[in-house]
Amino acid sequence: MNAKLLGFFSGFPTRHFPDDIAERLKEELTVRDSLVFISAWPSDFESNDSDSAGMHGMFAECGLSFSRYCVIDGRTEPSDAKGLIQGASCIFLMGGHAVQQFQMMCEKGIVDEIRGSSAVILGVSAGSINMAKRAIDIWESLTPYDGLGLADITVKAHFDFENEELVQTLRQVSMELPVCAMEDESAIFVKDRRITCTGRIHWIDKGKICLLSPDILTNSAE
Repeated sequence: MNAKLLGFFSGFPTRHFPDDIAERLKEELTVRDSLVFISAWPSDFESNDSDSAGMHGMFAECGLSFSRYCVIDGRTEPSDAKGLIQGASCIFLMGGHAVQQFQMMCEKGIVDEIRGSSAVILGVSAGSINMAKRAIDIWESLTPYDGLGLADITVKAHFDFENEELVQTLRQVSMELPVCAMEDESAIFVKDRRITCTGRIHWIDKGKICLLSPDILTNSAE
C-alpha cells in the first residue's frame, strides 16, 4: 500500500465528522493542496457539485480546508482525471452507486493511479466498498468483484442490526466472504499495516456476527 492513510467510512447523516474521526484526519492531513472527489453517480453533475462542496465544508469546519477541490465524474476527460489523481493530497471516493463508480474509474483510466497514490485515500459508503480487494454491492449482486485492492477489507455500509433481511443477506455472503458491517459514524483506518477502528462495526464470517476488533483485520490489510 502506497497511500499515506486509508479511511473506510460508512456515512455521516449529520453531515459532520465525529470528533474522533476529525482528530485523526487532523493528524494525517498535514498537506492540503488538492482534494479530489470521485463521484459514485457519474451523470448527476448538479448533485456532484453540491455534494463535493458540502463534503469539503465538513473538512473546513474541522480546520482542514484545502487550497482547491474538484470532483471527477462523467464530465472529466480521462487525461484530466489522471492528472488530478496524480496531484491529489487526498482522494475521496464518494457514496452512491458502487458499481457505477468503479466502472467510471476504469473508463477514466485512473485505477492504477489510485492504487499507486501516496495520498490520503478515503471512501464513504460506495467509495469504501470499492477500496476493497474484493468488493460487493449486495443490492446489485451477491457475487464479489475485484475492487481497487487497497486493503483486504470488504465493507457493507449503513448497517442496521434491526434489518433482518439485511442481516440474513450478509450472513449468506459471509459464508464465502467475511464482511465488515459498519454502522454510520464509524471508521476503519489503515496506516503502515496498523488498523484502528472507531464506532460500531460488526464482523460477519461464516454466518456468525460479533463486534469487530482491530486484531481480526490485522492480517488482512496488505
